[in-house]
Amino acid sequence: MKTRALLTLGCIALALVACSNSAKRSTPPPSTMQVDLERYQGTWYELARLPMFFQRKCVQSEAHYGLRDDGRIDVLNRCREKSGEVNEVQGIAEPQVAGRTDKLWVRFDNWFSRLAPGLTKGHYWVIYHDPEYKVAVVGHPDRDYLWLLSRTPEVSQATRDELLKVAREQGFDTSALIWRQ
Repeated sequence: MKTRALLTLGCIALALVACSNSAKRSTPPPSTMQVDLERYQGTWYELARLPMFFQRKCVQSEAHYGLRDDGRIDVLNRCREKSGEVNEVQGIAEPQVAGRTDKLWVRFDNWFSRLAPGLTKGHYWVIYHDPEYKVAVVGHPDRDYLWLLSRTPEVSQATRDELLKVAREQGFDTSALIWRQ
């Protein structure tokens, strides 16, 4: 009888833990509410990322953003692989909600996006940026993807620790981050 009671209590405890974790993941991380796109444009170096399929071979990545006259943003992502090969992909970003610049849709120009344009928009949420727009944390509302970005390819340990702290506070698993080589 004791074994059965302990087993039941154990199952209840596991269910409560699962529920509390799923509730946290189902609540999207807050974004910055507004991003000054004039200041955000330019080159950003990826310091670290949560694994994403299309970046699986990248050892160094960078993104270049430029404002367009129509309010959207040109995107050029560049990836250097371990072999030295460089790959590029172009895209366009636009606000998910008019007047809000912290939550963007990004669509890259490739064969799949031309075939199914409605399915190929990706979330790009600016979760944090410093006042000088030197570092940023960008993520996905489901916390599936995360990018720690900087205007320079390297940052101090203190800056790195601060970016990790922001990501952890927003519920991202930073233990799986892939760091720039």
